[in-house]
Amino acid sequence: MLVIFLSLLLITGFSTAIAQQRNSSNISLGSSLSPNANPYWLSGSGQFAFGFYEKDDGFAIGIWLEKIRQKTVVWTANRDNPPLSINVTLLLTNDGRLVLEQEQGQQTALTNNALFSASSASMLNTGNFVLYNSSSNIIWQTFDAPTDTILPGQPLLAGNKLVSSSSETSHARGKFQLIMQHDGNLVQYPSDIPPKANDYAYWDSKTFDARDNISLNLDRNGQLFLRNLTGIHIKNLNGQGNTSDNFSLYRLTLGFDGILRLYSHRLDQDNDNWSIEWSPSSSNCDPIGLCGLNAYCTVKEQKAVCTCPPGFDFLDGRQPDLGCKRNSSTDGCTSKNGETVDILQELGRVEWEDNPYSILSLTKTECRENCSKDCECEAALFKEQECRKQKFPLRFGRERQDNSGTTIIKVRFGSSNTTQVSKRRKKQQGMGVLIGSSVILAFAVGILAITGILIYRCRVREYKKIKNQGNDGLIEEVSLRSYTYGELEKATNGFTDEVGKGAFGTVFKGVIDNGKTLVAVKRLETVVAESEREFRNEMKAIGRTHHKNLVKLFGYCHDGTNRLLVYEYMNNGSLADFLFKSRRKPSWEEKTGIALNVARGILYLHDECESQIIHCDIKPENILMDEQKCTKIADFGLAKLLMPNQTRTYTGIRGTRGYVAPEWHRNLPITLKADVYSFGILLLEIICGRRNVDVDLPEEEVVLANWVFDCFEAGELDRLVKDEQVEMNKLERMVRVGLWCIQEEPSFRPTMKRVVLMLEGTVEIPAPPSPTPFSSAM
Repeated sequence: MLVIFLSLLLITGFSTAIAQQRNSSNISLGSSLSPNANPYWLSGSGQFAFGFYEKDDGFAIGIWLEKIRQKTVVWTANRDNPPLSINVTLLLTNDGRLVLEQEQGQQTALTNNALFSASSASMLNTGNFVLYNSSSNIIWQTFDAPTDTILPGQPLLAGNKLVSSSSETSHARGKFQLIMQHDGNLVQYPSDIPPKANDYAYWDSKTFDARDNISLNLDRNGQLFLRNLTGIHIKNLNGQGNTSDNFSLYRLTLGFDGILRLYSHRLDQDNDNWSIEWSPSSSNCDPIGLCGLNAYCTVKEQKAVCTCPPGFDFLDGRQPDLGCKRNSSTDGCTSKNGETVDILQELGRVEWEDNPYSILSLTKTECRENCSKDCECEAALFKEQECRKQKFPLRFGRERQDNSGTTIIKVRFGSSNTTQVSKRRKKQQGMGVLIGSSVILAFAVGILAITGILIYRCRVREYKKIKNQGNDGLIEEVSLRSYTYGELEKATNGFTDEVGKGAFGTVFKGVIDNGKTLVAVKRLETVVAESEREFRNEMKAIGRTHHKNLVKLFGYCHDGTNRLLVYEYMNNGSLADFLFKSRRKPSWEEKTGIALNVARGILYLHDECESQIIHCDIKPENILMDEQKCTKIADFGLAKLLMPNQTRTYTGIRGTRGYVAPEWHRNLPITLKADVYSFGILLLEIICGRRNVDVDLPEEEVVLANWVFDCFEAGELDRLVKDEQVEMNKLERMVRVGLWCIQEEPSFRPTMKRVVLMLEGTVEIPAPPSPTPFSSAM
């Protein structure tokens, strides 16, 4: 009987497999799809489609339910890539490769089965897109590479995971992940937390002793369960499912909000509705990391809402989930007439990441007093007679209905939250203070009137002086001085003291103002046909740029064919000297300060000038250092300018090899992101204290960017700094910033505003992908 039963089972299974293949679309070699003609291949039932769907202002490749009007996407290829243009083609080539072909003919493989050639493909009724070999065996399938969803019959194997989408409308990787761990436990984490960091798990199946080779499974009746290799059910997660319902389709999706939900859809009803059948979360604020740094999650009208604690405002009011920043920059632990400038405010039932620098056994009153007197203490988490003192930023804030204790936050005096406190203090002032203020006010008005008269007379004299001097004595900070060639020849002693030479010309040391002011005079040696117009436009814009991290331009010379620039003299050389030549290497604190100062300088050029400026040549030689070792960006006066209504420009290649962005070499539009790339390379050089290419090093370390990413992936960042004393979390933050900046695709790179926020520690940084393109199974 057993033999007969097994034979029947085998025949039934074989028949089912044949039927499944017949109820699918068979796709032959040479077949193709394009967004504007034949955009997808349907399954045999017409329920699922594989091909191009609309994404933002372009297209993406994925699988969706075609019979539902509002397409439900269940799988996406290369989900983090920018939208595809209408001119691309998806091709199953005659030699058995599934490739994406660009308009220029460039092909990118969509699968990782390079060792095997497909003979055909099929969109199965299960929602699985597969490639077959000549023996009709599956050699690649989308079920092996899930994105945020699994379907009935699609197991989530040990070591695999679902990653949420970034928003309701974007299928790019988001903040949360569901991992089927090798220890048998199914766990939800924030995406940027290393697996098995159990303190950050916000749900798990509690099967951590089930061992390896456990898989998560969903059957066609909607039953969700864990099973081992022998077929034994380890645990049912949602009961027995619905065995009598043959008209529902199920899917398990990790939502962009971090909530895992099992959905059902009635196939026999003409609607787009999905019903929630099961979820392990009881609150929409259960996911850890839903809100950014210094923000916490609250539930309002059954929706998760990010909120700022006292003394904080949103980084971006339009995107509350980015986090919060202090609304006052006043330093603590200062006082005036014995009165503290800080007040303490309390926040109840909010849970944060537990990362204290000091733990004390105190009452709440004692905890408040202790934090108030401690300059290091910026917040304290008080619970069960324990005072856990913290520094900002706070992370992973969630409102909890259980006893999560009290958050004591030190709010800076003068912020919007302390306005009423300030008013109460003012009302407590005596009548004597009021009379004294009146006397002081009257005296101040008299002084103001006298000062106004003196200033007026001084301005009249200065105006007359400027008028008499013509174009030679414009007031500093108002405009640039225009020098004659003879004046600068004299100032530089006939251009004899050369201090440097760059791509744009030679730099000479000189003196102006009767020997009182040292200057650096750059003589431009290459003049192009349109240089006169470009030169004057750039001088006009530079006259309006003032920032502490930009080398100050005193004036210029436009005398015949001579073009010269007069800068402030920086007597501590360049960042290249400090990093690569100096005997005393910069400390880690100096490195972080240098990186942040350079980033702020570039941010000013990009976002805070009246005319946006692309520097085009960010490198250590163009970062100069003054007497206090403050870093300042040079040569920005020779960058290509963008008018207010432009976002990109085409131009000849500028910059230095190794620092120029990939788009320079492809004749693509150059945007502000070109500077972001150069800054990323510079940042990695600052971190590691070496050049971006060094052929004297071992082969795997020659190209700095590749080596840094390899170390990042392997969890060996300590190799980058050798014996230097560095906090590893701060090192990883800077490495992540650098790797995001050097992404080959410009749209992947952050803006400089975002870079500054990341370096300051104000926003979280997700794990970066490889800086260079790669093909994978997605």
